[in-house]
Formats: sequence, structure tokens, C-alpha cells
Amino acid sequence: MNKTLMTACAALALSATAPALADDARWLTDTMINARAEFMTPGLNYLTFQHIDTMFATRTVAAGGDVWALPTETRDTGDSFTFGDQTLSLDEFLEATSTNALLVIKDGTIVHETYRNGMTERSRHISFSMAKSFLATMIGIAIDEGKIGSVEDKVIDYLPDWEGSAYAEITIRDLLEMRSGIAWLEVYEFGSDTQLTEVHDNSLVAYNYRWCDYARDRAEKGEAPGTVFNYSTLDTSVLGCVLEAAIGGKGADYMSEKIWQPAGMEADAYYLMDGPDSVGREFYGAGYNATLRDYGRFGLMMLNDGMANGEQLVPQDWVAASTVAAPDLDVVDPVDNLGYGYQWWTVPGTTAYTAQGLFNQYVYVDNDTDTVIVKLASPASPLGWGVDNLAFFRSVVETVSQP
Repeated sequence: MNKTLMTACAALALSATAPALADDARWLTDTMINARAEFMTPGLNYLTFQHIDTMFATRTVAAGGDVWALPTETRDTGDSFTFGDQTLSLDEFLEATSTNALLVIKDGTIVHETYRNGMTERSRHISFSMAKSFLATMIGIAIDEGKIGSVEDKVIDYLPDWEGSAYAEITIRDLLEMRSGIAWLEVYEFGSDTQLTEVHDNSLVAYNYRWCDYARDRAEKGEAPGTVFNYSTLDTSVLGCVLEAAIGGKGADYMSEKIWQPAGMEADAYYLMDGPDSVGREFYGAGYNATLRDYGRFGLMMLNDGMANGEQLVPQDWVAASTVAAPDLDVVDPVDNLGYGYQWWTVPGTTAYTAQGLFNQYVYVDNDTDTVIVKLASPASPLGWGVDNLAFFRSVVETVSQP
């Protein structure tokens, strides 16, 4: 039995314990549970990654009517890319990396835009862990508004019923920097018996419990808080629940009000949820879905120090703090040679940084050249191509920056 089928069967067994929720019945059928278990299947994920809302409960992030217009002027982005001893054309590289869409914005102008594998300018594509970076911007806004006191506040300050839990005394800074010290192993072997798979199967697949339920009730302490970097989607989920408590509402509504509408995004976005609407929460760690251009606008907002569509939406000092790694976090990913800020990956030795998601999703921001690159993909493996994608981005940046 293959791992995907094992995951599906396990999810079906777990669903027997799910609560009976008549108003959410369409999400609790065995057919839908089985489909959710298999949405990452190689060869079909190009399709599922563009249609998550047909398989999962979702929550809309409404766009407004005043669209942030981006001028278009086609420019050469290069057509020869060398990776080790291999040289590929642009089309060959996009095919090799199973790319569904590519966007390059230079000096506020779209200079390249490509859609592939059935994706169109209206398609909304899953971002996976790029969603972590988007959540961090909302945390910065909430601090600026006084809804959150500071990054030194603790989880217990906003979630008092978490007293006695492993997360209670963890600070917001520790969550932002992935230094909670909570024992968590982020291993992407879906269909296995890993920690991540267990929570994935119970929350996103079978809707038995929420990510934050697991964090509150079952998470265990490991290292001392603030001392060791450990990439953790569980940490981000807790950060999202802190945000909800601080603002007294839903994260999707806050994103719409504070960023998506005033920034002039052209289409509604949506969050994948970890349960049906009656009980589910936004999957802050990996569940955001939006169009290619709107991802580009988000990157452009960051490039412009938090300003979008003529408005200062994210505090400038928060953008700066989020996108520079602390000295001891300047290289936390030795494979791709990346550091870590507040839920943003940083590129050592440069001012560039990136929101980055599983299966090679990117919003890459290069401050030195005023360039934003968005790349959305659906390869067979959740990991891989990171070094080559970053080399590709550097090459494109160099080409579009030539006079």
C-alpha cells in the first residue's frame, strides 16, 4: 500500500470520531476526506493546488473595489540558466520545476508574466508556508494598533485558558523566530507516523481537532525558549491563535480589512481551514490562496516598506525587523543558504528575502534592484529545487536590472 493511500485510509478511520455537524456535512463525507488526504498526489497536484476550495472548507479574504493598477512593459528576463553542468532555457527550467505561474515586477512594473498548466490570471493558487510570512505582517499591524503590546508578550497574555500548557510562557518573538523550544519535528513524509502527519491527518484531513487544540493540549517542552531555531508550523498556528484573541475576530477578516482591501488586491483570496466553518480556524501556517498578481502586489508592498496603493499598511519598522535575520539566525538553512527573520527567509550577504512554501512557492523580494519575483509550482516532491530556484531568481534580477 502506498503512502498516499495509507494516509487516506488512516483519515477515514479517524473520521469515525469526528463530531456530527449537520451544517457542515459536505466536508465530513468519506469521499471528501479521502480527496483531502490525496491532494498532494504527484501528477495531479498542478490541478489541486489551483482548486483547494473545492476540497477543503475555506474562509474568504475579501478584496475591495479600488484595484492597485500595475503597469506592464515586457522586458528580457534571460533565456539561458546554468545549474552546475546543466544549462536550460527559460521554458525548460519552468517545465523541470513544474512551474504553474511566474511573475517578475521591476520598479513597480510587470516585466514578465507566464501562466502554465491550466492556471490563469484569475486562478488562486495555494501558497503553503508563504502564509507564515503573511501572518507576520498582521502581527506587526496588530502591535502598531496596540492590540498586541509587544513581541515580548507571552501566549498566556492572550490565551489565558492555555495556563499550564507547554506554550503558555512562550513569547511572540520566540514564535516569530521559530525559537519556541517546543518539541516538534517538521518532517514532510505524509502517510508516515510523524508528528506533522498526525496533526495534518487529524485537522486538515479528518477535521477531528484544530492545530491549536494540539498545541494547547499535547505539545511538550524541548529546548529552552529563545535559544534554538526549529522550523515549526505548529508555532505559526499558535501565533495565529494569539492574533485572533488579540483582535477579537477572524484572521481572514483582519487580513481583508488591513491589507487585502486597502492594498487594492484585484481578487478575493481565501484561507484553507482546519475544520468546517462552525469550528475551523484559518490554517495560518500554510493555507493562504491568491492570484499570481496579488502575490506580486504583496511582495511589492514589502519592497515599498509596507506601503501599497498609496497607503502605509504595514509599519515601516516592522517590515525592516521582519526581513533581517538576527545574527544567530543568519544561516539556519545551510542547504539553500538562508537565514530567518520574523517568519521571512533572508538571503545572507544581500538585502533580499523571500516568503517560501512547500512545493516551491515563492515571493522573492530584492531591495537592491527593486525587483519582486513570484513563482508558483507543483513538483512531485515537497522539497527540492531550492538552490536552483534561488540561483534562477538571482539571474533574472541581474538580467532585468541591465540598462
